[in-house]
Amino acid sequence: MSEPDKFEDDLLYALTRTGEGFRPGQADQAGLVAGGYQRGRRRWRRRSTAAVVGGAAALALVGTGAVYLTGSGSPSGTGTVTAASTGAASGAASGSASGSASAALTPASTGTPTPEAVSGDEVLAAFQALLPKGQVTSAKGTGTESTPGMPGGAGATLVFDDGHGKAAMGISFSRTASNDPGRTQNACPDRKTVPYDACTSTGLPGGGSVTVLQGYEYPDRRATTKWWNARLIGQDGRLIQLSEWNSAAEKGSPDSRPAPPLSPEQLTAIVTDKSWDAVVAAIPEPRPVPVRDTSKEYTAQEILRIVAGLLPSGLTETEPGGDGSGYANFVLDDGRGKSMVQLNVQDWSRSDRTKEELFGNARTLPDGTKVAVSKGSDKPGVGMWTVDTLHPDGLRVVISSFNSGTQVSPATRKTPVLTDDQMQAIAAAPVWKLKK
Repeated sequence: MSEPDKFEDDLLYALTRTGEGFRPGQADQAGLVAGGYQRGRRRWRRRSTAAVVGGAAALALVGTGAVYLTGSGSPSGTGTVTAASTGAASGAASGSASGSASAALTPASTGTPTPEAVSGDEVLAAFQALLPKGQVTSAKGTGTESTPGMPGGAGATLVFDDGHGKAAMGISFSRTASNDPGRTQNACPDRKTVPYDACTSTGLPGGGSVTVLQGYEYPDRRATTKWWNARLIGQDGRLIQLSEWNSAAEKGSPDSRPAPPLSPEQLTAIVTDKSWDAVVAAIPEPRPVPVRDTSKEYTAQEILRIVAGLLPSGLTETEPGGDGSGYANFVLDDGRGKSMVQLNVQDWSRSDRTKEELFGNARTLPDGTKVAVSKGSDKPGVGMWTVDTLHPDGLRVVISSFNSGTQVSPATRKTPVLTDDQMQAIAAAPVWKLKK
C-alpha cells in the first residue's frame, strides 16, 4: 500500500469513530457494559470525528452518522496553498467565507428540492482555500454524490506543511436527523475518561455550538502524537468536523512538529465558514432516528445520590461526572491516592444470550441477586476491579473501581479504594429498583 493510500485509510478510521476519548478503554474488558456500549462509543469521534465519547459517555445514544471518505482525488493531489483572506489564515475566528473558498462552491438555490451535488474536487478546493499558506500533498476529496455505503456525506483529506513540518488533516460533512439527540451533545468530555490539554465549547449565533478539543491520538499517551479536533453541530443539523495531527499520518508516523499547525481559532474559523452552506444544502436530511425512551433510566444525579448513601464511612464523592443514560462516575480518596469509581445501571429484564453468558456461573445471594466479580488491567500497574450484579427484577448494576484517578492515567495506589465486598454492598443494595 502506498503512503498516500495508507494515510487515507488511517484518516478514514479517525473520521469514522468518535472521542478517543470518549473511549471506553478498560471498561470493555471487564464486561462493564457488555451490551450497553453497543449503543454508544459515539459521543466524540471514535473518535469524536463522525459519530461520538468514552468510558461512560459511550452509553448515551447519539446518532451522528459517520462519514466515509473514499476520495475522488484532486487533479494533481499536490499544490501550494496561498494565504487565505479569512480568519483561518490570520487566526481570528470568522464566519465569513474567503473569496477563494466562495468561488469554489456555489450555494444551491433556496427552495430547490434536490440541490445540485458538490463534487469532491470542489470540497477539496474550498478546504485548501481556507488554509494558511503552505504545501499540500496527498489531497483527496469526496463530494455529496450518493455512493454505495455512504448516502449523504462529503469530506476531504490532505497533508499540510507550512514549513514547520507535515500535518495530516481531514474535514468531514454530514447531517443529523431533526430528532437526533446528538444535536444537543457537543460538550467537552470528562477528563477522567478523556485526557486532553485544552477544550472549549462555544455557542453559535442562532443556535448550535462548536467544541474544539486539543488532545492526543491515544488516551493513554503511549505515543506523543497530538490530535486536535473542531466539531460543529448546527441548528440545521449540520455536523462538520475538522481534525489535524502533528504528524504526517494519524498513526504509525513519527511526530513532525511540536503541535498541529492550525490554532483553535483557525479550526473554528474553518468549520464555521459560510463556504460550507452549499455542501450542507446538498446533503439530504436523514430520516428521523429511533429514539430510546430514557424516562425509566437512572440519571447520573440519581446514581450519585444513591451511592453517596452507600459509601463506607469517611469516603465522599468528588469530581462527579456522567450522563443521563444510566452512567455516573466520581473519585474517592482515602488519603493514600485517588481512585476513580464508575457505575452503570441498566434494564436487563429481558432474557437474552448475553445475560446467560455473563451471569450463568455467577454467585447468587439469598435475595436472588446474581454477582460476578472480575479484575482486569490494560497496562502493568493499572487495574480495574468490577462487581457486576443482576437484581431479581432484571436491573443490572455494575460498579468498577480503578487504582488511579482516571481510566487512563498511571496508577496512584496499589489497589482501588473500594474492596470487592464494599463494591458488592453498593451494587447489590436493595435500594436499586427497576423503574416501571
